[in-house]
Amino acid sequence: MIVRLNSETVHECEVAIIGGGPAGSTTAALLMKYRPGSKVLVLEKEKFPRDHVGESQLPAISAIIDEMGCWDEIENAGFPLKIGATYRWGKNPELWNFDFAPPSEVEKLSRPTPYEGLRHQTAFQVDRAIYDEILLRHAESLGAEARQETQVTEVLRDGDRVEGLRLADGSTVVAKYYIDATGHVGTLRRAMGVETRPETKLQNVAFWDYWEDADWAIEVGSGGTRVQVMSQAAGWIWFIPLGPTRTSIGYVVPADHYKGLGVSVEDCYHEAIRNDDRISALVKNATPRGMVEATKDWSFTSSRGHGENWFLVGESIGFADPILAAGMTLAHTGARELAYTLLELLDSDENKDADWLKDSLSEGQLRRVKQHIRFADFWYASNGQFTDLQDHCAEIARESGIKMSPEAAWRWLAQGGFTNENSSTPALGTCDLPSLKQVIWVLTDKKGDWELNHKNVLKLNLRNAERKLMPVYTDGKIKREDCWVRGQNRLPMTGIFKVVVDILAQESRIDRIHKMVVEYYGGPSSIESHRSPIKLAVQAMEAMINEGWIIAKVDKKAGKMSINRPEENAFVHLNRDEDPAARKTME
Repeated sequence: MIVRLNSETVHECEVAIIGGGPAGSTTAALLMKYRPGSKVLVLEKEKFPRDHVGESQLPAISAIIDEMGCWDEIENAGFPLKIGATYRWGKNPELWNFDFAPPSEVEKLSRPTPYEGLRHQTAFQVDRAIYDEILLRHAESLGAEARQETQVTEVLRDGDRVEGLRLADGSTVVAKYYIDATGHVGTLRRAMGVETRPETKLQNVAFWDYWEDADWAIEVGSGGTRVQVMSQAAGWIWFIPLGPTRTSIGYVVPADHYKGLGVSVEDCYHEAIRNDDRISALVKNATPRGMVEATKDWSFTSSRGHGENWFLVGESIGFADPILAAGMTLAHTGARELAYTLLELLDSDENKDADWLKDSLSEGQLRRVKQHIRFADFWYASNGQFTDLQDHCAEIARESGIKMSPEAAWRWLAQGGFTNENSSTPALGTCDLPSLKQVIWVLTDKKGDWELNHKNVLKLNLRNAERKLMPVYTDGKIKREDCWVRGQNRLPMTGIFKVVVDILAQESRIDRIHKMVVEYYGGPSSIESHRSPIKLAVQAMEAMINEGWIIAKVDKKAGKMSINRPEENAFVHLNRDEDPAARKTME
């Protein structure tokens, strides 16, 4: 609604979103989907389409795209299908893969493909100029108003309350709720005086450009490929195909190292590519756009994520190093939860849960960002030039009340935080627990052992834990579920965790626990699939041991579990299949 007060134009709406990228568009689209007729205004300072770095996705995004209702449009855009990533990282110089799905299965797909079956396991590599415009137009098609080339010049505030947004044309936007989806810019974050902290000793800078006609390292079926992450002596290179001819190539390097070189951004960037045999071969016949861009690629978190009537979402609340390609997943996930929160707040002026809803949203976003920052620290610490980060990992362990050597803390960090990431299953980003133990192997040449191979008596430990409510975001509604909270760790009373807790209340011996889990889920046939409830229960118990929710002991008279510890599995393995003939040989 537009009104005029004393010759001043005032735009009135329920929700004003600053920023039309994935976080802003996702928030707007889900608001309109579940609450048709909502007055949602998106303010975007740029004109779409426009290039934007951050093109590699994780599979978790696909479910949100499907929920938004724009899966078919995204799939029809023809973005390369991301089946995983190829790394040169860790103590072993040999290339290795982290796959989301078996290449042999992906080759059978015929695109465009519905969001079902194998597509639940894969992701996209998106040209952000195209992708972001699709998302924004989709939000508009659902009824949101989007104004491009619209700059917010001033945030009008009264204490911790936003009273309006002054635009470059002199008009004012007045809303019930205000959303900062401006990424690093942090328009509302800065205006409301929200402090940030680095959370890590990593201080990197990133340089990137776009190339035409670069070769793909691997092509699987109809447009399937892996991103390339190649470590160097002083940093690492990303190589992300965005379409049949366009590729994003970036170089990430510690800021201090770059400053010490005394060279231009362009020279540093192109020298890094020339020095990498794999990447230089892929761009042998390619042409760069010729405009190298740069940014401070510094991880951070905000001191808070909301105020009286405003929220931070996506990279405005926090940013995790791109080594794990988590940025877009964090943005989409946070935006989804924000939309659900606003749905409840808008429909009740006196919502008794308002503070709880706001706090849960902010805490959830910040918890995920911090977890990915910590995992990035672990990842970097496994590389030669970042070994000083092992000391930082020990600091993180001490903050959690654990005294460890740097190396022990580094390995511990890679196995913690599972119950913080997902409310129903143990996972960290894309990694389930077995895959993460495989990652430990490729990074350290040490098998990631299972505590359950050595302990056979399990006792639930809720000492000093507090029972609280946690939100579960489903089908446009927020369910209130119980969880246990102790320090930074959270034990959800949903999904597989609840099943395990209920069984541990009755039994402590691992053989009997296993029997009860099998019976609960319908017998031995339920253990066949990779994500079977039985296997998830084993992972949940292992994660609960790592986080102290279970005290594990040994009874020499009782039987033990035997969990296989292969050096490779279907998801984490050495890179042997870039030649289609080699893939057939491996089957």
